[in-house]
Formats: sequence, structure tokens, C-alpha cells
Amino acid sequence: MSGPRAVPALPRMVVTALGAGLVPIAPGTVGSLAGALLYLPALWLPAPWGWALAVSELAAVLILTALALPGVLRGTVEDDPSWVVIDEVAGILLALCLVRPTLVHLVAAFLLFRLFDIWKPFPVGRLERLPGAWGVTADDLMAGLYAAAVIRIFEVALLKG
Repeated sequence: MSGPRAVPALPRMVVTALGAGLVPIAPGTVGSLAGALLYLPALWLPAPWGWALAVSELAAVLILTALALPGVLRGTVEDDPSWVVIDEVAGILLALCLVRPTLVHLVAAFLLFRLFDIWKPFPVGRLERLPGAWGVTADDLMAGLYAAAVIRIFEVALLKG
């Protein structure tokens, strides 16, 4: 087994975020966009309910990742196939769970998450070298933490300034 077509349908749907990872150009960005779209309903719910929905989505994505990704990776020759984008979904959702649910924060989290996921500042790049599903997912979660931290720092700076 080596490509996404060789993976059974259900795990393939999970790890490609319902096919987002199968686009030929920038699958990581499309996977991040899928995560941001998954988060959208949280913007329209009252604060505690929106946050609860977002955290529930993140928990579900992490559980699905833990169930599907190890088996998919065992059947591939790549350590982190570009078509596996469930990790981007988890990373952007983590960033969004840690900031206030606003459209500005959604856009900022998306842009910052992509920046940190591509740039891989320490320790993002190092986490990527963890074995198996841990490495595929941990670097994106760290990139999500960085994105949320930058947003929060700017928010505090703007409030004090």
C-alpha cells in the first residue's frame, strides 16, 4: 500500500478530512481550511456553547486521528504523506479553541497556523520527527498553540495600548 487509493475508504475519509487532502495543490492549506470551516458554527453560538462545540470537535478529531492514522501510516511508504491532513484540522481547531470566537480570530488563526506549520520554528520541526502518528500530529498541535499564543499576545498588547 502506498497512496491514498490503497487505504480503506473509512480511514481514508478520516485522514484526508473527507477528501480535502486529495486536492493536488496545497493539501495542507485545504485541510486547514476544512478545520476552520468545521469551527464556523462555534462563531454563531453563545460564548460557552460555541466554545463547548469547538472543544468537542477537537476531541472528536483527535480521537478519530488516534484510531485511523496509525493504521494508515503502517500501510504507506511516506512518514507524513501530504494527503494526510487530519493533523492540520486538529492544529487549527486547537488554535481556535484557545482564542475568543470571532471572525477576526478565525482568519488570524488560519494565517498564523499555516505560517507556523510551514516555517516550523522550534520545537515544531523537532516534534515532526517523533515516530509515526505522534510526529504527524504533534507538530501541527504545536503550530496551533503558537498561533493562539500570538493572537493572545496581540490582544493583550492592544488592550494595554
